[in-house]
Amino acid sequence: MKKLLLAGIAVSALLGGAADAADLARPVPVYRPPPPVIAYFTWTGCYVGVNAGGVWVDRDWKDPLAGTDFGRNTASGALAGAQAGCNYQVGGWVFGIQGDYDWANAKNDNASLLGLAGFTNHSDLKSLASVTGRVGYAWDRFLLYVKGGGAWERSDYGLLVGGTTFASASETRGGWTVGVGGEYAFLDWLTGFVEYDYYRFGDNSNTFNCAVALCGAAAAVPLNIDTNVNVVKVGLNFKFGPTAPLLGRY
Repeated sequence: MKKLLLAGIAVSALLGGAADAADLARPVPVYRPPPPVIAYFTWTGCYVGVNAGGVWVDRDWKDPLAGTDFGRNTASGALAGAQAGCNYQVGGWVFGIQGDYDWANAKNDNASLLGLAGFTNHSDLKSLASVTGRVGYAWDRFLLYVKGGGAWERSDYGLLVGGTTFASASETRGGWTVGVGGEYAFLDWLTGFVEYDYYRFGDNSNTFNCAVALCGAAAAVPLNIDTNVNVVKVGLNFKFGPTAPLLGRY
């Protein structure tokens, strides 16, 4: 009996050792955590912002009746304003629309070519506005874009002799604009941009009101003024709407 019991114990020990050896021979599975999700910034959404910069205005003055050249008036100054718009991103492409308004201070007095001593023309750009479409391409948080659309400007004019205004006019004129810029997202809700814009307002006739005592019967003096505007500005945009990152890849 003892011999049988000892034999059973020996067989069990041998089987158990073989099982342990088999378990040790099996590869141990290694569990690794999944790689983190990569967050991607999206330009989709709307925004409001502020801007400031410099403005340069070229104007050619002519008498439409006599064809007389009144000279060129070149003015420069500063501008500041606000903008608002919306973007939609498809892949790397970003499509948007924007409206902006800027107060400007670009004035200058320029000697006329009429040959009259002390005769100058005066211009003062008061404001610029535009509604434009934008198309750009984004490299994550950096966006390079072009823009174009309709534009409007508000200006005051004067004709002076010896520093005294004897005829004046003002107008709000429509035209078009094109531009190019770069924008960078510092945060999901804050972006900054640098932009150049060209405005073309063409040749427009303006009626200068003149006191009868100074101009006689010619109380209304028509003059054509051809206007081009160049603007360089920087600004900040405060983005709202979709702010969550796009889904990343594993």
